[in-house]
Amino acid sequence: MYGTKQENPPLIKWTRRMALVLVFVLFCGWLDTIKDRWYVFNPDSLHQLAQEAIAVAGHNNTQGMIDHIVSTLSTTHAPWINTNKAEWVFNNAGGAMGAMYIIHASITEYLIIFGTPLGTEGHTGLHSADDYFNILVGEQWAFKPGSLEMEKYPAGSVHHLPRGTAKQYKMHEGCFALEYARGWIPLMLPFGFADTLSSTLDIPTLYHTVRVTAREMIGNMLIGKI
Repeated sequence: MYGTKQENPPLIKWTRRMALVLVFVLFCGWLDTIKDRWYVFNPDSLHQLAQEAIAVAGHNNTQGMIDHIVSTLSTTHAPWINTNKAEWVFNNAGGAMGAMYIIHASITEYLIIFGTPLGTEGHTGLHSADDYFNILVGEQWAFKPGSLEMEKYPAGSVHHLPRGTAKQYKMHEGCFALEYARGWIPLMLPFGFADTLSSTLDIPTLYHTVRVTAREMIGNMLIGKI
């Protein structure tokens, strides 16, 4: 009937939707180019700190190493450090199991102590962040498709896993490490929660992991650390 307003054809609706998706993708791409302005940690400095902790505390003195690392960072990075060393929680991810203490968590970085005295192995995950695994005690082994020999990372070394890559890894006969990730940390969280939701059903651990992570991320955002 003349004068009746017609609905937009489906083509116009889909064009608008695709335009919104394109704008979102471009915005995310722009954010990715500037994320380094929010970094407060340096991979080389953390590697030096891990080596220093081993030298000061002595080999196999895991608690002494952790104390030295947290004490040092509490001086050099005071506003961004969680000093409550009693906040250890289990972590099941990629089939591997250990425990972690979250030293720092924000939108673009996290720093944790992760390990187990029992040994474990699993999938590293495929992440949107670079991961630096600074071995404190024990040894980590790693393997990627196409390699016929394993990679070995002893105490004092660092295993760098570039974002977008994945490996099988094993913490042989027990291992603890200072793990640092820089990139888009929230995109890593589903990997960290998947085993709990699909296998262990350890809801108390999930609760405490979310509680501490959210507290640290929000607290850092309130002081301008994204």
